[in-house]
Amino acid sequence: MIVHNATLPDGQTGVDILISDGLIQAVGPNIQATALEEIDADGRLVSPPLIDCHFHMDATLSLGLPRLNRSGTLLEGIALWNELKPLLTQEALLERGLRYCDMAVAQGIGAIRTHVDVCDDRLVGVEAMVELRARVSSYLTLQLVAFPQDGLYRSPTAMQNLMRALDLGVDVIGGIPHFERTMEDGRRSVTEMCELGANLGRMVDLHCDESDDPLSRHVEQFAYETQRLGLGGRVTGSHLTSMHSMDNYYASKLIALIAESGMAAISNPLINITLQGRHDTYPRRRGLTRVPELQAAGVPVAFGQDCVMDPWYSMGSGDMLEVAHMGVHAVPMTSMDQIRSAFDAVTSVPASIMNLEGYGLTPGCKADLIVLDAADPVEAVRIKPPRLHVIRGGKVLARSAPRTSSLNVPGRPGMVTFGRGISPA
Repeated sequence: MIVHNATLPDGQTGVDILISDGLIQAVGPNIQATALEEIDADGRLVSPPLIDCHFHMDATLSLGLPRLNRSGTLLEGIALWNELKPLLTQEALLERGLRYCDMAVAQGIGAIRTHVDVCDDRLVGVEAMVELRARVSSYLTLQLVAFPQDGLYRSPTAMQNLMRALDLGVDVIGGIPHFERTMEDGRRSVTEMCELGANLGRMVDLHCDESDDPLSRHVEQFAYETQRLGLGGRVTGSHLTSMHSMDNYYASKLIALIAESGMAAISNPLINITLQGRHDTYPRRRGLTRVPELQAAGVPVAFGQDCVMDPWYSMGSGDMLEVAHMGVHAVPMTSMDQIRSAFDAVTSVPASIMNLEGYGLTPGCKADLIVLDAADPVEAVRIKPPRLHVIRGGKVLARSAPRTSSLNVPGRPGMVTFGRGISPA
């Protein structure tokens, strides 16, 4: 395959991409070669696939089962999930998971890190997600996190089940320190999960300080353990929403500690903007973590989808550009450089957090890429364009038509293309 006349995320234009044997063989202008398939990007943006590094596949598409979250709060969502868990079957989890994976691939997602609840002694969710990972492996990479949703210590069998999940093939160690019964229990759970990760050589990704409480400071312990155990590059703090409410002086100290430790961070704009601040009247907090400040300190910050049509979020489309778009508005981060960084937050940054091998657009990388109906990353975030071609291993998995409309406006008849080519210089 050859993809002709591509614009790359770094701004290079007029680039050809030569693909064979599932790998990118050459990248440059005017590549001369015979190919079985040629795609003319026509100056459009060609990118490595979109990456979602924070999701809950075991809950996705379960909206309304067994009832709706009437308050829209995080805590009612957790309570509702506990009502649903005894009703879960492996067959239903697989069916919903496969439907979501189809949707994700069509949206250009190449990899998903999904947290799977281990607080059901049957481990039906774990078994279903391990099976799902195997079924979709030819077209989508799934990375599984053993997640004690009810708390490592609040749930009597959580630790035992977490170890069983790792033995069944789950990849990453998870946790939720702010949901333990006491602040001290939360602190101890951070230490225990990090030491487990160090001993087993596993990555660690904790739901950490997903709260409006400015005194929920488990991320400080997380950064300390990351530094103490030398886990930098293998550790991620997800959500970190309490940082939005913290004292600015303390936050300045904390951000430096996070940067020093080598920890990464994940913000989930669609969910954080809707679940946080629920106890506020006005002014009401947005509740996202301090993305620009973390980025400025050198902390890798990614955006995650988190939820789609489940007990916590009744909306969602599986489109990571929608996530980036919300991030730009909710953080906010609206300079041209910041909008480009929002595109990175759903592509290259989460790929590095997940330690994905062969990700990128240089020779030797896997031939996984998407052709978007946009001129550049800023426009891609702005208009959330169709993914014209979704390519995996040098084979086209999905195609879409450009977004156009036929006008019959007096004095202005003709075809309209939505946005392409009108980004700022």
